[in-house]
Amino acid sequence: MVEIERVRVTEIGGPEVLTLVSETLDPPGPGQVQIRQTAIGLNFIDVYFRTGLYPAPLPLTPGMEGAGVVEALGEGVQGVAVGDRIAYGSMPGAYASMRNIPAASVVKLPDWVSDEEGAAVLLKGLTAWMLLFEIGHASPGDQVLVWAAAGGVGSLLTPWAKTLGCRVIGVVSTEEKADLARDYGCDDVLLANEDVAARVKELTGGRGVDVSYDSVGKSSAEASLNSLRPRGHFITYGNASGPVDPIPPGRLAAGGSLTMTRPTLMHYCAERADLDRGAAALFGAMKAGALKADIRQRFALKDVAEAHRALEGRQTLGATVLKP
Repeated sequence: MVEIERVRVTEIGGPEVLTLVSETLDPPGPGQVQIRQTAIGLNFIDVYFRTGLYPAPLPLTPGMEGAGVVEALGEGVQGVAVGDRIAYGSMPGAYASMRNIPAASVVKLPDWVSDEEGAAVLLKGLTAWMLLFEIGHASPGDQVLVWAAAGGVGSLLTPWAKTLGCRVIGVVSTEEKADLARDYGCDDVLLANEDVAARVKELTGGRGVDVSYDSVGKSSAEASLNSLRPRGHFITYGNASGPVDPIPPGRLAAGGSLTMTRPTLMHYCAERADLDRGAAALFGAMKAGALKADIRQRFALKDVAEAHRALEGRQTLGATVLKP
């Protein structure tokens, strides 16, 4: 056993419930690898678990993605060796200095991807891959609406959509984020306090966009639906403002035979072949220069409450990593 530091949540609530504790970590079990983490990704889903929006047994350790070095192997592990640099993007419990995780959930980092980049990009990059290729099927000439275009997923989704030939209209919360969204490749940028749907219709000549990629949730759902062309696609994949209120099927019909989906990355990477396919697409796009991990904030793991306050306060730009 080894001594580690881990963030524990024993009751749901605000950032103050995030507590750093010292524990012992058992050797990895069958099929597991033990990873010494050098960087941990910060994501809004971490907030959902902390607040109880996504129910989970207590006590819990938040966090879904991280990167580091393999320290030990459990029985039966193949394809990974001690000393390998690895990352994972959809495995709860990331807020720790070391952890044991299934070998089937990790990917090796290419030499040209740093640990910080791996921790910052895998969950968000695989989410962008899922949205563009597995669900949205983005094509040249498509017009798409990207909410939180200067955020973690948006910073990857926007340039990737541009390389596919899409016109991207971004939505952000501040003028500072508007400038950053343009840097990421947005053709047009709207502020969330505008009449987004009316502006989208104006920018698209009254037609509307083909797809709305919406990570905001409750406060943006109606604007997303009203921004779509007939037979457009509403992809709601986040709850930054709270979960979307129930939408009756008749609302989709009235909007022009719209479609709506609420995807979760874990379902799209449940099979090893899917994870490998998504990671290959992501790393390939990074190597080609289509997108990059834009890390704008770094917090020590002990300062995780401060990191959550910044995230919820819309004070972060691009990607954020925690350092054990």
